[in-house]
Parts: sequence; structure tokens; C-alpha cells
Amino acid sequence: MRYLTAGESHGPQLTTIIEGVPAGLPILSEEINVELRRRQGGYGRGRRMQIEKDTAQITSGVRHGYTLGSPIALVVENKDFTHWTNIMGAEPLENLEYEGKRSITKPRPGHADLNGAIKYGFRDVRNVLERSSARETTVRVAAGAVAKKLLSEVGITIASHVIEIGGVKAKEMEYQNVADLHKQAEDSEVRCIDQDATEQMKQLIDEAKQNGDSLGGIVEVVVEGMPPGVGSYVHYDRKLDSKIAGAIVSINAFKGVEFGIGFKAGSVPGSEVHDEIAFSEEKGYYRHSNNAGGFEGGMTTGMPIVVRAVMKPIPTLYKPLKTVDIETKEIYEASIERSDSCAVPAASVVAEHIVAWEVAKAIVEQFESDQLDRLKGNIEEYREYARKF
Repeated sequence: MRYLTAGESHGPQLTTIIEGVPAGLPILSEEINVELRRRQGGYGRGRRMQIEKDTAQITSGVRHGYTLGSPIALVVENKDFTHWTNIMGAEPLENLEYEGKRSITKPRPGHADLNGAIKYGFRDVRNVLERSSARETTVRVAAGAVAKKLLSEVGITIASHVIEIGGVKAKEMEYQNVADLHKQAEDSEVRCIDQDATEQMKQLIDEAKQNGDSLGGIVEVVVEGMPPGVGSYVHYDRKLDSKIAGAIVSINAFKGVEFGIGFKAGSVPGSEVHDEIAFSEEKGYYRHSNNAGGFEGGMTTGMPIVVRAVMKPIPTLYKPLKTVDIETKEIYEASIERSDSCAVPAASVVAEHIVAWEVAKAIVEQFESDQLDRLKGNIEEYREYARKF
């Protein structure tokens, strides 16, 4: 499976084309739209979330509620484009004076603005920021929603939650399974299942907003139901944990990834790191712990996948940092674009769908089939094989 996205932050629409989804997968636009609404939620979001009520239109690859096996095209309209038609239209502008007034020459620290302008030779950094905007994750979530639906059909579930914002850390809370984790996270305005931490996080977000500042944090994604041995130890570019790590860091503002106990593994002895192996007739092979986060040697162990990622604070600040005007080379305050004071709760939803895509892609590659029913049969046969191995 693969997908490609197109579109700018204030352009007419965002588009994704998805290839490789088996035929016969039941999917409705409303199922995708539920996930898009989750992405737009969360305490600390800006005014644009009130303007853009994101909904996806399925324009190909699905007929009467089922995938056809052909490429799926999803389109999300930017309703705010009506205010940006002259600025972001594809046709040339006749009024060059107007165009000049709207150009941006003061790149924002922490964004792709300056580096992208240098790479492509742009004197107007809007050409960079419109595409490098996190708005693009809208259709990545849409693609991930299709992947999540596919995973649910083969008994694999996934959820995400926030474990830290701005230094406020959630206590390690219990949950019965991924479905329970999802429910608890959805009940929190910051998607944190520790209610005490939720209130502290909200207060910190309010303070950052009042100060014209922004906050980052850490999110966690959990996947249950994965059979063992998905991925590969044979080639570096087929290791599934590597693919997930790369995909996570491809999300705007994400700067680090860890699995299981992650970086803690560097400070404790091996006897406290490695997961002992056990066997029962009912379960087959299983582990007494899951410090590895569901991976060994680039392959799944059959235990839940647990991946955490850190998001830096959003670099667009209402009290902007200093920058250099690329035309005059003089020191100025950076340009201000509409932004959020904290997008960590929304980012956890994005991370959830990015992981879902990589896991679904690995499933389809390993248990290849052009038809959903045959795919399900192949996976069940393998699960039984692994249980009795």
C-alpha cells in the first residue's frame, strides 16, 4: 500500500490517493470524518478549527460502500479558501502590487520557511509555508482512517493518548485494553487519561496562550492484536519498527521516537530490559513483560506495539522571535500566521493514524491478497501456525 498527498494550507482542497487497499473492505465517508473531527479537537487549538469543519469526499475506488481494489481518492475541501482566492489561486494575478503586499519575506524560526526558500529559490516564503503546514496531516489522517478500518477487519486495534504537555507528566494509569484506552482518552480535553494531569495541562496551555507562547509534549500510540513476526530482520529497510519511527518523525514538529521503555534501556541492566518468553497451549508464545514495546529484530513479538513520540512546541508565536528579512537582511520579528498554542492532543490523533498506516501496509505486504476475505484467511492461518509453533 502507498499514498500520496497534495494541496496547500489555504488552497482549494487537500487530496490523497491511496493504492493497494484490498477489494471488499467496507468503508464509509462518515467513518473517515469521525477521525478528521478527532484531529481538529483538543484543548489549545486555534480559531481555524472553528472555520474548517473537515469532511472527506470519496471520489474513486469505492462503490456502494466497498473498496474496489483500485486507487482510492479522498478530497477535503478548504472552506477558508474563499478568503484566499487571490493569494493562493493557480492563475496569474494581474495586480502585481497586491501580490507584492501579500508576500512574506520574514521566515519564522523553527519552521521550514528559510530552508525551503533557499532550496527552491523562492523570495516569497509563503510558497514554502503553505505546503509545509501541519494542515497537510488532514489527508494523512484520512488515509490512516482507511488503514484503521482494514486493521479492525483483521482483529488489530489501535489507540493514542497524551502522556506529557509542557513538563506536566501523566501518572501511569491502568486500562483494560486498547478500546478502554481510547474511551478514556476521548473523555479528556487534552486526550490524557490522568484526570489530575488533564487539569494541570489545561491550566498550562491557558498560561502559554496568554503569554503568546506555545507548548509541546509526548504522545503514546498502542496497537493490540498484531501476530508475531511481522516485519523483517533480513533487510534494514524492511524492519517495521524502523518504518514506524521514520513515519512518526515525518509528522510536522515531531523530533523523537521510542518503543517500550525506550531510552531508559540505556541506563538499566539487561536483566531489567529483555522480555522473558513463556508458552501456554491457549496463548502460544507470550512475554512476561513488554519492555521492547512489541518489537525484536525489526519484527513484532505478538505483544502490543507501544510507541511514544515527542512533539516540539509549535514555532509560530504571537510574541514572535527574531529573524532576518531575506530581501533587506535586516533584523525583524518573524511573520505571524494563525496558529495553536498547543496541538499535542491533535498530534496524538495524527500519530495514531500514521502508525495505523505503517502497520496496515506491513500486514498487506506480508499476507498479500487482493481480496479482503482472503487476506483475513491468510492472517488467521498464520496466527494458528504461530500459536502451535
